[in-house]
Amino acid sequence: MAAFGAQRDNLGGDTTDGLSVVEAKNRLERYGFNVIPQLKTPSVISIFLRQFRSPLIYILLLAATVSLMVGEGEDAVFIGVVLLLNGIIGSIQEYSAGRAAAALRKLEQPYAIVIRGGLIQEIEARFLVLDDVVILDAGARVPADLVLTDTNDLLCDESLLTGESLPARKATHIPGELLEDRTTTTAFAGTLVTRGRGKGIVTATGLSTEIGKIASEIGRASISQPPLMIRLAHFSNVIAWTVGGASLVLVGIGSLRGLAWQELFLMSVGLAVSAIPEGLPIAISIALAISMRRMAKRNVIVRRMSAVESLGSCTMIATDKTGTLTLNELTVTDIRLPDGTDLVLDAHANLDACEIHASNMSTSHAREGAARMLRAAFLPNEGLLTFEGNSWKGVGDTVDVALLAAAHKAGLTRDEMADAFPLVARIPYEPDLKYAASFHSRGERVQIFVKGSTETLIAMSDRMDTGGRLAPIDRDALLAQKEQMAERGLRVLAFAEGEISSATDGTFGSHHLVDLVFLGLAGMQDPIRVEVPQAIHDCHAAGIEVAMITGDDPKTAAAIAGQAGLVFHADQITIGEAVREAEKAGSDRLDDLTRQARIYARVAPAQKLAIVLSLARNGHFVAVTGDGVNDAPALKHAHVGVAMGRKGTEVAKESAGIVVTDDNFASIVHGISEGRTAYANIRKVILMSVATGAAEMLLFLLAIPLGLPMPLLPVQLLWLNLVTNGIQDVALAGEKPEGDELSRPPRRPKEPIFDQLMIRRIIFSALVIGGGGFAIFYWLLAAGYEVAEARNLLLLLFVMFENVQTVTSRSERRSVFTSSFFSNPVLLISIIAAQAVHISAMYIPWFRETLELAPISIAEWAITLLAASSILLVIELDKWQCRTGA
Repeated sequence: MAAFGAQRDNLGGDTTDGLSVVEAKNRLERYGFNVIPQLKTPSVISIFLRQFRSPLIYILLLAATVSLMVGEGEDAVFIGVVLLLNGIIGSIQEYSAGRAAAALRKLEQPYAIVIRGGLIQEIEARFLVLDDVVILDAGARVPADLVLTDTNDLLCDESLLTGESLPARKATHIPGELLEDRTTTTAFAGTLVTRGRGKGIVTATGLSTEIGKIASEIGRASISQPPLMIRLAHFSNVIAWTVGGASLVLVGIGSLRGLAWQELFLMSVGLAVSAIPEGLPIAISIALAISMRRMAKRNVIVRRMSAVESLGSCTMIATDKTGTLTLNELTVTDIRLPDGTDLVLDAHANLDACEIHASNMSTSHAREGAARMLRAAFLPNEGLLTFEGNSWKGVGDTVDVALLAAAHKAGLTRDEMADAFPLVARIPYEPDLKYAASFHSRGERVQIFVKGSTETLIAMSDRMDTGGRLAPIDRDALLAQKEQMAERGLRVLAFAEGEISSATDGTFGSHHLVDLVFLGLAGMQDPIRVEVPQAIHDCHAAGIEVAMITGDDPKTAAAIAGQAGLVFHADQITIGEAVREAEKAGSDRLDDLTRQARIYARVAPAQKLAIVLSLARNGHFVAVTGDGVNDAPALKHAHVGVAMGRKGTEVAKESAGIVVTDDNFASIVHGISEGRTAYANIRKVILMSVATGAAEMLLFLLAIPLGLPMPLLPVQLLWLNLVTNGIQDVALAGEKPEGDELSRPPRRPKEPIFDQLMIRRIIFSALVIGGGGFAIFYWLLAAGYEVAEARNLLLLLFVMFENVQTVTSRSERRSVFTSSFFSNPVLLISIIAAQAVHISAMYIPWFRETLELAPISIAEWAITLLAASSILLVIELDKWQCRTGA
């Protein structure tokens, strides 16, 4: 039976007796099961073959085939091993990429309580159909999207959909009203009932639910390509056309000169193999793998290898608020006493290390002042705060838990409070009452403690506590204090106490809550992580823009953004309704909106992906952070998704390319630095490989048309490629960070690998190495050297040229004399080994005969050393010009 789900926009069915068994069966056959279908997982073979869909890979496969045809089996084997390793690494990285939708199945409720045919029964949730009547109780997970027909203090934790830490209060749907945008009267599939009871009618099942729509979205292939893949595809095309064109030119000129076809064919193959950087795929993998290891040490786990460079390429971070910029814990951060004294509470996770501060009193006096007020937060409290293992655990309403944590910071303990204030009666919190109260025995008297809304408690009070002295209540001043705290994005609660004589009949109620003493206000919020402001400052310094996307109202969003250090103007704050209208008007209108906006408030879950894609259309490489199910589509389709590891849902982590294990925004900044290092090292490998290949091409393009013999034999070209582009490019990929990664602006999104600097550097290197090699070859022949002797010296010169080129490629701007040669010992060893291998080949008989080599004189050594140093001089001058702007 299909499992597509169904949805309706108006109510139907009998809300009293529910559907009949027969009607439920018919609808199940018509609409299918209430499940999220399992996506078809690609086979391991198809994933492996997919790794070879790249122009560069096609070129290397052709080169390997041709090498094998002409008897150069060693080079063909080398290329084959490189491609095999690259395919295996890519397959392993991609294997887990398709599990995001499967993780959603863990959120499905296996059973549901329904009314069918007038009877209450428990059924498997997958059998739910439209118009089924479902009963909800605290602790249950909502099995389908329901419009609520009856609620009793119903709260639902919707953080997996909205990202908000506070449970959403639900209300009863009014008959006759449309269901559109009625989020307060709808319970969504996958959310958790944290308090109260309710009853609702199923309006959507399976893929038609909000969580099902998310599953459909993340099941699609990613829309955005990693920046590295985009640049490498362009690079591969350039290399293919350049090498192919140069080879055709040489073959054409050689044919006109009457050279043998076999000789021309071997020459073109040798040049192609030398010019094509066959070691590049494995060098890229190693550069990314090294950065992955470094990032893991900084709490950044990379799930897909290309995400390393993608993070380094980002020009915009679209971050959610809850759990990323904030602690995802409702916390009392501010206390305002009636006399105007402000107390500040630390927002650290370790409650025992927290303190209470005030600008006009000592820490001990501030703690005492807070304790007087927080008794009224502690005693009429139905939450529970316990120390389990190595951390504090809260059970109950998030507001109650936050108040208990604040009381703990003030030194109040459960045992001491229970002994000092034995509980007599309690009035639980109800939304209609807007307060909770408790009554405690104090000898012949009963003490009352009340917590609730500011307006409600002000009305109950006639006095206020001003530093231990009672004064007539100043209602206007207290309301002004409340407004000031609310404008800072705080959720404000008030506290009061009173005293009565023991009731003769033993009953206590709301009629006793009069003539109370107003104790003060507590401001709660999900506090900004301590390290976030500096991290955002570092992003701005690195040229990376930061946008915040949240479900909060605009004032709260602006307050939180300001505390986090985001740079924005009032006209850069927009709301979800404006985004919705822009979407309806078309992508151009939405792009105009996102080009300006940096704070997105009251944003619906489905809008986050639209915002991210619009930012990408505006030319940004977008990194998205998130931790909820609602973030999964944006995490999947952004250039790089960054999920929070501690409090992030499995769906978010499966959809993202990167997981931050400490949920720390600052860790993302470290990841950006490593990503930029990885891309810089890839550029170094490309520069070294392409520059030396271009030099060899130029050597032949100068020699063949001018009638000179072939400067190097095909076997010598392959030998040169083996000893100079073997381990050096891999070693170059492991260069350490240069230290200024975050002081440079990000690369332009459309910037190719072959930018102006690289093109200029390649031209200079090709002219010096290729042109210089040609000049020396011409001079040696004119001086009477035999062709074999000239080739012997020229091959040695090119080995030295290309080893020096490798050294100069360690940095695009820094001088080789400012970098320690021992900071990359693998590179140093590889260069020495390459030179030693070639020198040894000049004395080993088999190599001498195969490669036509011979030892050289001291004078010839001096000539080659002097000529090889010229490339160092030219590149150092160009780097100096780049640094000084001369």
